[in-house]
Amino acid sequence: MAARYILLNLKLVFLIVVLISCVEYTISSFVEGNGDDQPFDFSVEDATENHFTYSDMSHGFDRVVQKESDAWSMVETKQNQFVVDGQPFYVNGFNTYWLMIFAADQSTRGKVTEVFKQAASVGLTVCRTWAFNDGQWRALQKSPSVYDEEVFKGLDFVISEAKKFKIRLILSLANNWEAFGGKAQYVKWGKAAGLNLTSDDDFFTDPTLRSYYKAHVKTVLNRVNTYTNVTYKEDPTIFAWELMNEPRCTSDPSGNTLQGWIQEMAVFVKSMDPKHLLEVGLEGFYGPSTPNRVQFNPNTYAQQVGTDFIRNHKVLGVDFASVHIYADTWVSQAISDAHLQFTKSWMEAHIEDAEKYLGMPVIFAEFGVSTKDPGYNSTYRDKYLSSVYKTLLDSTKKGGSGGGSLVWQLFPEGTDYMDDGYAIVLSNSPSTSNIISLHSTRMSIFNSICSMKCRWGCKKKNVMDIIFLNHNDHDEM
Repeated sequence: MAARYILLNLKLVFLIVVLISCVEYTISSFVEGNGDDQPFDFSVEDATENHFTYSDMSHGFDRVVQKESDAWSMVETKQNQFVVDGQPFYVNGFNTYWLMIFAADQSTRGKVTEVFKQAASVGLTVCRTWAFNDGQWRALQKSPSVYDEEVFKGLDFVISEAKKFKIRLILSLANNWEAFGGKAQYVKWGKAAGLNLTSDDDFFTDPTLRSYYKAHVKTVLNRVNTYTNVTYKEDPTIFAWELMNEPRCTSDPSGNTLQGWIQEMAVFVKSMDPKHLLEVGLEGFYGPSTPNRVQFNPNTYAQQVGTDFIRNHKVLGVDFASVHIYADTWVSQAISDAHLQFTKSWMEAHIEDAEKYLGMPVIFAEFGVSTKDPGYNSTYRDKYLSSVYKTLLDSTKKGGSGGGSLVWQLFPEGTDYMDDGYAIVLSNSPSTSNIISLHSTRMSIFNSICSMKCRWGCKKKNVMDIIFLNHNDHDEM
């Protein structure tokens, strides 16, 4: 019996090594170049025909390590790592913000299914989307605590459909910007109620507006899904709650106002839902509490918007850090290698801070390249995505705080009118699809190997050495 067990393990190890070697060869030839220091020259046919996809590589391997049950557990954090059932969980995901409003209309609901299907086909496992639409067209919250049930059913559908494709959701609860209502709409509601408000930043300080926000949070968290009959706050399909998309409080550059709001709302959310993870939704700008880190900000204005990356994330109840990356907005619009250099240093600084000062994982929750940028081409976008993924892989290799990333943003065909320039339509972008797929494969293999708990006796470091076989030999892109 012992001999058969050893033989089985040897066969399994051999299978894994062969599979990983194929992955590494494909990645190194596809991403790092062709050996003569020139970018790899590929055509659409090359990208679609000559490279394995996530589904090609993962399905057979996943069957070897597949859990016996389809039951999901909540995502948790353990020190600076995400875990599910005690095993590492690395995020490779995407943003599609409009899912709820599309799902609320039968004529567009199919696009929700389509984007989840396409995302799953390249191994994406987490989606960030809005759980708000305040006072606008097809509003979820038409006025304070007054909801459109059909739109809420749209959100129910999004959550139900995500689970079918094994995609978890980060649900954002409000917006800093006017799109979909935002804090400006809360201020409008307050003025209509007779409040003396002078700034959109009153959202963070006025007791009535804070109560409006809390009421919305309470309503969403306690919602019972009409498709699954599961209360949102009990549903492991939801990866995390996000307090607000890109909160800023420019009226108080000291950061005290926003800090107070984060403290209050984090405790409020956790008091109702201690099971789910919580994040703030920040862009990652360094503030007054860390003058030695402001050098990493993209510009001097970033220090004046009332946010403070390290201080904001030390708040009780916040489980992981969020950072956004928009070199084409913050540094310069025209495409250049300076964007790649900024992105690398920006990511490395936040990964280091998450490890040393926060003791939590960090997700780079928005990043991308706009087709509207001067000098844009798809080759550069592919290079940019590869750079982001490589920085994360370098962190993963050493057990760092780089918890994952969410590209902005994934669209299905026929939704061009919603495109802000950053949309990626996978079916029209085979080379980009391959880069995402290959990154998913690496992460899937690592998660799967760790879930087997190294039954043949290797430690985590040995697993990492196997997965990233020859990775250091191909560091230059």
